[in-house]
Amino acid sequence: MAAALTVSYHTTDALPVIEKQLIEVYSEVYAQEADVDPFFSVERFAERLRRHAAGSRWGCVLGEINGEAIGYAYGFARTAAYQWGGLITAAPAELLEETDTRTFALCEVMVRAGWRGTGIARTLHEELLSHRIEDRSHLLVQEDHPRVRALYERWGYSRMGTMQPYPDGPRYDSMLRPIP
Repeated sequence: MAAALTVSYHTTDALPVIEKQLIEVYSEVYAQEADVDPFFSVERFAERLRRHAAGSRWGCVLGEINGEAIGYAYGFARTAAYQWGGLITAAPAELLEETDTRTFALCEVMVRAGWRGTGIARTLHEELLSHRIEDRSHLLVQEDHPRVRALYERWGYSRMGTMQPYPDGPRYDSMLRPIP
């Protein structure tokens, strides 16, 4: 019998309960990058995770099979005060205007290697967006990952430019998609 995917939605108050699982998945998925670049270290990710979870209306969808975390997607709502830092390419002013409900910042979508290519990433992504009240989703894809960018394009995202939100981090393709 095939193992069934269990998906659960969490908000900031659940972070202490699920944080270890999120970090374990991250440490496996980014093991190679973390070996050569401190930006991808588990410690730096944990800092980013906690900062993101402190953001407005943080939400996370955790996917498990037989009680083991195999992937997740999370993000938070941008507020009207958000300033688009790290833009490398100019974007039309109307794209950069924020309200408290305009943009959901999708920070992470990741699935352990053994489960990639099974549709789980899309399932987690769509489940997360189904809980959102924002008009659109924004995500970043490393410039040197064209296959990942193409995947997000198939999911309805369009490239809006290039960003480098962290001085010691990679450059990213900035992408937007409406949330139906």
